[in-house]
Amino acid sequence: MKRCPNCAATSTAVDWTCQVCGYIPARVEGFLALAPELAQGGAAFQPGAYAELAALESGNFWFRARNQLIVWALRRHFPQMQRYLEIGCGTGYVLAGVAEAYPQSVLTGSEVFSVGLPFAARRVAKAELLQMDARDIPYVEEFDVIGAFDVLEHIEEDEVVLAEMLRALRPGGGIILTVPQHPWLWSRQDEYACHVRRYRVGELRDKVQRAGFRVELGTSFVSLLLPAMLVSRMVQRRTLPDSDPMAELRLPAWLNRTFEMVMGMERWLIQSGVRLPAGGSLLLIARKYKVIE
Repeated sequence: MKRCPNCAATSTAVDWTCQVCGYIPARVEGFLALAPELAQGGAAFQPGAYAELAALESGNFWFRARNQLIVWALRRHFPQMQRYLEIGCGTGYVLAGVAEAYPQSVLTGSEVFSVGLPFAARRVAKAELLQMDARDIPYVEEFDVIGAFDVLEHIEEDEVVLAEMLRALRPGGGIILTVPQHPWLWSRQDEYACHVRRYRVGELRDKVQRAGFRVELGTSFVSLLLPAMLVSRMVQRRTLPDSDPMAELRLPAWLNRTFEMVMGMERWLIQSGVRLPAGGSLLLIARKYKVIE
């Protein structure tokens, strides 16, 4: 069911026109805007980041390896997924991977900044795309799975977002999340990306459980490369403040291939049941068990 962003009335109608208060959502850059006041971004917004990421993602080891891990986890825990929402879909790189793995599923992608949605539309033509504030998800028991990949660290009110996810999930549905881990890895890249935190070990699990989810999988990744990541962060801290924070994503081809092979070994360990205690990122899957009254 949809929930009106204006009066919170629920409806099973196909469109977003509210039959109770008459609210009709605006459109920004051609996309439905459910939180239009946020669509153009704020002072810390980096509009150029979308184009930069769109150019880098498909060739960079980290994005490629993360996609493979996400798709494996979805197939393992939600093999019958029919309706999927991605929060903060960005340029649509992960959404495209999910679309390929689940060709029969109904996919919805959301992004708070409308400038990212045209990139996602080019990658995943079949998905419904909309501008939305993750702190106010306008659905009730609509989705089998909700994904948020390196999104929660951007939001001060991450527990509000988790509560919204719970309400938007069907009974028995679940969430799949990735977040950056370990505050001691904080770097200029986190600042450039407008992160508000890197998660402490156990922090996300605790918040997810308090929201009303039961955790099914939790593991670090980017674990075997953690020493290289730490060295990169140390170098960044000693360089000039105006140096390029995205430089570590533009690797020589041989090094990029090597890192992708290492990430492949790591994924094999995770698929074999090994749960890695430390790493630059965390993958978590949890299922809804708390009933919303």
